[in-house]
Amino acid sequence: MFGRRSEERFQRDVLCHVNAAYNLARWLLADANDAEDAVQEATVRAFKNYGSFRGENAKAWYLAIVRNTCMNVLKAKNRRAEMEVDEDHAFERAADRELRPDEACERAFDAASIQRAIEALPATWRETIILREFAQMRYREIAEVATVPIGTVMSRLARARERLLELLVGDGGDIP
Repeated sequence: MFGRRSEERFQRDVLCHVNAAYNLARWLLADANDAEDAVQEATVRAFKNYGSFRGENAKAWYLAIVRNTCMNVLKAKNRRAEMEVDEDHAFERAADRELRPDEACERAFDAASIQRAIEALPATWRETIILREFAQMRYREIAEVATVPIGTVMSRLARARERLLELLVGDGGDIP
């Protein structure tokens, strides 16, 4: 069982990342209640397994548990997490209508448009953007959380950013 020192280390090393965990879960599950439940479940799992944690990066370890819990929630609800994307369709451009600079600026800085654009990304790209831009994780940490090579993280991040730019500055026709 946990001793007082272990509990203090767990609080210091893991619980300080609960906000990042919730943000990740919220974006992956697209439901606040599901996100809260997933983070709670993941935190309990992390607590139970903390004694066996031997890594250096508790944040990446914890967020990997959160990610896996979210994927299990999606599977249990019979939602299909779009984990891979057909490369031929992913880069299709929206209509080539030019926006006035003021229109482009308004669209780019509209929080609701940003949220819809991020939600429109395939799950793997969305996950990578959230971990990099909101959780401020390094590529190596993201690779650890998503259990993919760093090159895959870099590729997903570049594609996600490109697609977000298309959705936000383009004609926006693809944003639901």
